[in-house]
Amino acid sequence: MQADIFCRVVDNYGDIGVCWRLARRLAHGCGWDVRLWVDDLASFARIQPGIAVDRARQSCQGIEVVQWTDNPDPGLTPRDVVIEAFACDPPPVFLDNMRRNHPVWINLEYLSAEAWVESCHGLPSQRPDGLVKHFFFPGFTPATGGLLREPGLSAARDAFQADPAAQDRFLRGLGVAEAMLSRRSNGARTVSLFCYPDAPVAALARVLAADPQPALVLAPQGVAPGLETACAIPGGPAVARLPFVAQPDFDRLLWCADLNFVRGEDSFVRAAWAARPLVWQIYPQDENIHLEKLDAWLARYPAPETAAALIRAWNVPGDAEPAARALTHALAPAAWQGWTQAARDWDAAQAALPDLAENLASFCAELAKKR
Repeated sequence: MQADIFCRVVDNYGDIGVCWRLARRLAHGCGWDVRLWVDDLASFARIQPGIAVDRARQSCQGIEVVQWTDNPDPGLTPRDVVIEAFACDPPPVFLDNMRRNHPVWINLEYLSAEAWVESCHGLPSQRPDGLVKHFFFPGFTPATGGLLREPGLSAARDAFQADPAAQDRFLRGLGVAEAMLSRRSNGARTVSLFCYPDAPVAALARVLAADPQPALVLAPQGVAPGLETACAIPGGPAVARLPFVAQPDFDRLLWCADLNFVRGEDSFVRAAWAARPLVWQIYPQDENIHLEKLDAWLARYPAPETAAALIRAWNVPGDAEPAARALTHALAPAAWQGWTQAARDWDAAQAALPDLAENLASFCAELAKKR
């Protein structure tokens, strides 16, 4: 198969994060020839070293990358499959060409645990111009498209998590100081923090300072800019600022942590594959629709109620005290043990399902036969 994937960056790194993982998975795991269209190469370059922000066309890891502009090269005609991520709509000139050869057209939707997704997954939408678009929903059940996961991911993670020396070498390579590595080896809880600006970071710092177990917070540069000030309290956690890294290294970072605070879709899925407790800050939507999606996932996630209460509170801006109380309860030894086991159980249950790329490749192959 030859495919075009269109990515319009809305959430800085989440959109391109999903699309880049999908492109690599289809190219390297399914043998597809993939062309990735991206409208914001600067965001792409933050998570993939070697991407030039000023090039109209370039190649990275065997995948052609095209800068998506208002006037794309008309010579770049549609391939067998056109995947638009999150209803971004290909450019008009490209659509004109699609009307001539009618490729398989997929709208890769946002991830959701809501029940209605199963009934809409795979449905076609017939357009007046004769083109047909099919909706493909990532999800958590066999009746959905599944989650992106590379072959051998679980084995690589388990080996890395069982090797403290490898973790130290990795973190040292990201610039984490020896004093902080020593803090980890002496039993400090490692917390990774990737959040939106309204996250109750000060409440997190206060609770970690009061917890009997010391803590180390790992956060990317520019995220939670008030973090150092919030942690500068008696007993406050140490803070290590990290550069933005390529996706395989971001996965390893999540594998190093005991507790992962993540945001959006891509980092949420990768934190789930870390098989460690996670707190998801879901992308905010009008009229708090995102909270309904959050509750739909929590209804499936087997974590104890203490963890669920923390995740809900982390997603409500304003009063930070509910988040502080919930985090205190969630870190209590019995609750923490239950949450840790739930994270492993959730990972095992999801890893038993086919991954999104496998499902998508099979879906497109069946549609191609009917053309």
